[in-house]
Amino acid sequence: MKTTLLRAATAAALTVLPLTMTAPAHAAETLSLSEAVASLPLAAESRDGYQRTSFKHWNAGKLDDGCNTRMEVLLAEAVSAPEVLPGCKLSGGRWWSYYDAKWVTSAGALDVDHMVPLAEAWDSGASQWTAERREAYANDLDADTSLVAVTAGSNRSKADKDPAEWLPNAEVTCRYVSEWTGDKLRWRLTVDADELAALTQLAEACPKTTVEYEPAT
Repeated sequence: MKTTLLRAATAAALTVLPLTMTAPAHAAETLSLSEAVASLPLAAESRDGYQRTSFKHWNAGKLDDGCNTRMEVLLAEAVSAPEVLPGCKLSGGRWWSYYDAKWVTSAGALDVDHMVPLAEAWDSGASQWTAERREAYANDLDADTSLVAVTAGSNRSKADKDPAEWLPNAEVTCRYVSEWTGDKLRWRLTVDADELAALTQLAEACPKTTVEYEPAT
């Protein structure tokens, strides 16, 4: 399965445009994707003690608009803005789910995915964080790519898998790997051996892709 995913990604990689994350210029760091992957710390993973409730979400978000983090992501990523009804109910609108290249016209058909899933974050260092830091991670609106609105089906297909086990639509592989790597660097999360091997091979197929990230405080 891993070989199939990596071959498909390599075949499409050179057609994918580079992607950078939006962050304040004075605080951001920019690396080639290969350099970024090479800078990820290597460590064994452990899921001991993991509970999804260890990451409080969704909280009240960043704006005083009556919408929680999930709804603020949906509003920010809408290609055509929905009408915001009382209680932050959304009516209408249009979204592009880049994982599976599908248009979505109902907010209820979307999941807001954590780029690095909560369980994977736990395995990669978040188990040692305070509850407050885990809440900040689960509701990270300060980096455009930490949370992404995608179809429920694609999000559930991904589940808690890393790029050694799951990749999106082959045409956006370079973008996805850039965002994954940037999120791990932003939160100082580790990678295991299989994940590092997959990311290294994928980065070689994306020579023009960069990673721009701001370390989380």
